[in-house]
Amino acid sequence: MENVQSIKQRFELIGNDTKLNRALEKAVQVAPTDISVLVTGESGVGKEAIPKIIHSLSHRKHAKYIAVNCGAIPEGTIDSELFGHEKGAFTGATQTRNGYFEVADGGTIFLDEVGELPLTTQVRLLRVLENGEFLKVGSSQVQKTDVRIVAATNINMFEAIEKEKFREDLYYRLSTVEIAIPPLRDRQEDIHLLFRKFASDFGRKYKMPTIRLEEQAVQLLIKYRWPGNIRQLRNIAEQVSVLEKERNISAATLNSYLPNSNSSNLPAVVGQNKKESDFSNEREILYKVLFDMKGDLNDLKKLTLELLKNNDSEKVQEENETLIRKIYGKHEEDGTDQKEDSVAEVLRLPEPVLETNGTVAQQQEDRYHFAEEIEEEETLSLQEKEIELIKKSLDRNRGKRKAAATELGISERTLYRKIKQYDL
Repeated sequence: MENVQSIKQRFELIGNDTKLNRALEKAVQVAPTDISVLVTGESGVGKEAIPKIIHSLSHRKHAKYIAVNCGAIPEGTIDSELFGHEKGAFTGATQTRNGYFEVADGGTIFLDEVGELPLTTQVRLLRVLENGEFLKVGSSQVQKTDVRIVAATNINMFEAIEKEKFREDLYYRLSTVEIAIPPLRDRQEDIHLLFRKFASDFGRKYKMPTIRLEEQAVQLLIKYRWPGNIRQLRNIAEQVSVLEKERNISAATLNSYLPNSNSSNLPAVVGQNKKESDFSNEREILYKVLFDMKGDLNDLKKLTLELLKNNDSEKVQEENETLIRKIYGKHEEDGTDQKEDSVAEVLRLPEPVLETNGTVAQQQEDRYHFAEEIEEEETLSLQEKEIELIKKSLDRNRGKRKAAATELGISERTLYRKIKQYDL
């Protein structure tokens, strides 16, 4: 069995952090077995290295290794990608296709972002884990496969289970052994080592001298919180290597490449009871209030149309007194219903005036069509607002769909569908 140091050299892993070493030790120990492994950690910490280590040290190392990003495959085609389909199973299925589980028979499949799998696909995956059986889309013939499954996720699986977005039984089948990769901010001694490695690599790649950090720049590098982890660190090293003519980098120069560096050094203070679910609930309540307001406005439009058509304002107002109270409320200071009086004043229609070229009926009909046009414009404006919000979020996040989806409070798959729907 290989030791941790030789594994680091073989897979070019940098760092001496205790938690990282423990994660690598667990990967080495579990590799010779066939049990399922779940790799957890924030986005960008390098979770993809663990399944490669496990596969290369297992008896399956000469068979196929397939990595699948579950979050990048549209919901409508993911079953076909994983399990294959028969000819004619759906529109566009012009020939039979083998899925990843059939192609990787005898090898290893790495399911990245497994928390993004649809519930229907989770049921199929659970069956594969339990007895190695699966069905192609559009087929009734049970097929067998012998694959080692290593999954990874950057979400809190217990919260996903509570929200019924992930099956609890599937979680326990996947996480027979769980390997946690620490975030970069918890590996302060490794940050400068990683930066030097990336700087050296980019110096050779672009055929220019390797950049070096001054002491104050090193301290800034270490104190930064690195929300994007190793992926962000590598990106910063590449930017500085390419754009800076001076190869000795000062703290001021490095600071210009670190987004929100002044605020990122400070720890975030969040109440213990303020969880992500609380924000989600507040958002849902806000949506409900907005839809209720829209319903009230629609009811008010119907009332106004009745007044326009019947020209009997007092009768209609009496019948819709409850609705008017709901929309405008009461004035509580002096006990009078001043707001209702104002509503009655607004809705009181002038006596119809006959014009030389028209009739009262024609005028009322024109008002009716005008009200309908307003309602159509409001419906269109809601769609335009949604498109505008999506565009702004994508611009703020520099086209990164995952970050934009998180900001908008929707899944990445839903955002992908919206982008296709609105041709953004």
